[in-house]
Amino acid sequence: MLKCYRTNNRKQTLESINEILPDCWIDLSEPSQEEIDRVVNMTKVDRELIEKMLDDDELPRVETDKKATLTVIDVPAFVSQEDKYVTYPLGIIITNNNYVITVAPKSVSLLNDFRRGKVKDFRTAKKSRFLIQILNAAAASYLRVLDEIYRDIEMKEDTLRASTRNEDLIDLLATEKTLVYFTTSLNENDGVLERLSKGSVIPLYEGDADLIDDTIIENRQAIEMAGLYRKILSSITDTYATVISNNLNNIMKFLAGITIVLSIPTIISSFLGMNVYFGFIGTEHLSAWVILGISVLVSIGVAAWLKKRGML
Repeated sequence: MLKCYRTNNRKQTLESINEILPDCWIDLSEPSQEEIDRVVNMTKVDRELIEKMLDDDELPRVETDKKATLTVIDVPAFVSQEDKYVTYPLGIIITNNNYVITVAPKSVSLLNDFRRGKVKDFRTAKKSRFLIQILNAAAASYLRVLDEIYRDIEMKEDTLRASTRNEDLIDLLATEKTLVYFTTSLNENDGVLERLSKGSVIPLYEGDADLIDDTIIENRQAIEMAGLYRKILSSITDTYATVISNNLNNIMKFLAGITIVLSIPTIISSFLGMNVYFGFIGTEHLSAWVILGISVLVSIGVAAWLKKRGML
């Protein structure tokens, strides 16, 4: 999908336009070859810069050539309740002939506020500021998602206290996988921010340095939060895995004890039921009751002993 936006300086509003003009923002999301051709023809940007951003595994970095500067970052994206969040690459191309192009292999919700003109001091002509604002929005989005993940962890912990089902543990493992993605992406984004903060890649104007410093702080805060939540989640998973294993051991001990107790009447009745004479049993009519009584007494005694040893 190809969309073009440009700030109306007279009205101070963001407008959607139908043609590609200088100082406009070209928004490419899952673009077709026809849309890529149109952008390349109008902006003279290297086609490879756009096409390489269609790879989901593109790594965060800064890349420059004679015509443009490409900045790649990873941004969070919700996939499903089962797989939670993943990260997708977002490329921001600033051309030397006054165009800003954002390219992503999937639709990026991070840019919605920009598309709606809801970002403070956002101007399509201020390309360096626009890039830094996107980086700032990415760091803020990680923090918001991490807050959601922490609330989800607390909810899952309450669930596990009541029921340690395999499905609940698998759900926690999916959350832990999300935190691994986030930690890796945030660390790589930090390297991009550090390089941009030096001012050697893109020019930094008044207020840009402060904004990029704030972005670095937020990104590193997100790194610390992701690392902390990952440790908490790993601890919870290990603890409840141990609880499940311990519960299983207790069940096996109980079943073993019950098996022993129930086998005693069978052993006694089988032995006394053979052609063996016991004078103390008396008449044949009393034999069954005597055998039953002996079995019950011995079973009770063994059960008490097993209970004392913690096997029942």
